[in-house]
Amino acid sequence: MSDVWIAGLVAVFAWWFSTGAILATVRLADAGGRRAHVWAVLLGTPVLVLGAGLFVDTLSRPEVGAVYAAFLSALLIWGWIEMAFLCGVVAGPNRGQTPSGVSPLERFARAFGAVAYHEILLLVALGAMALAAREAANPFGFLTFAVLFGARITAKLNLFLGVPRIHTGLLPDALAHLPTHFRIRRFTWFYPVSLGLLGAVLWVLLSALMGAVTAADRTGFALVTAIAALALLEHILMVVPLPDDRLWRWMLPEPSVPATPPSAPRQSSPAE
Repeated sequence: MSDVWIAGLVAVFAWWFSTGAILATVRLADAGGRRAHVWAVLLGTPVLVLGAGLFVDTLSRPEVGAVYAAFLSALLIWGWIEMAFLCGVVAGPNRGQTPSGVSPLERFARAFGAVAYHEILLLVALGAMALAAREAANPFGFLTFAVLFGARITAKLNLFLGVPRIHTGLLPDALAHLPTHFRIRRFTWFYPVSLGLLGAVLWVLLSALMGAVTAADRTGFALVTAIAALALLEHILMVVPLPDDRLWRWMLPEPSVPATPPSAPRQSSPAE
């Protein structure tokens, strides 16, 4: 089972390092304003191209090395889209704050408008990868992206509906308005539902890992299972008071100019 533990550790390190690299790139771009954000995304386009190329190349190769490459391809594609979002280049048409007192429908429309382009791009990427991975010998690039996508949707819905813990300290200048669409409150009915969904996905992946016969399948399911476990942990930290942003804060460059303070998430009353 050493290959399983190695794959799990690789997945955790890749998740941590890629997240830190994205945050550091966006922090550097913050000093140059809108133009620097656009250039950061454009100069990062080879990352997207490399990820797409690796993804396609590994679909028909069910070897251990190809499984790692497929996993990496998903992180590269996902990472470029996330960087484009954090730079504000691919976010949404609504860049304004949500005032208090608006109706739930208007609040949802404003919140979706703030991230619409990002969600559409993720959905398009997921659909394209799903079509390409049909009956593929190595589907682990798609499975990795699918788990990341599902966890991101449930996380954003929880932030919108309300959770006790919301970390905004690492949000870049381009998304300083985003916390006004969040709610700090006791968690809603959707929170345990999302935990249950993620737990079910994790159980299915663990079952597949335990039943895997080949080294490639063990490696692939170990990588995806680790990502699912990290996603579940991310949701748990929405209610557990742990400073998880310290995982990356130490590696980020200091802002060259005073950053725009992020807006505070809306505090909901107990009656809401």
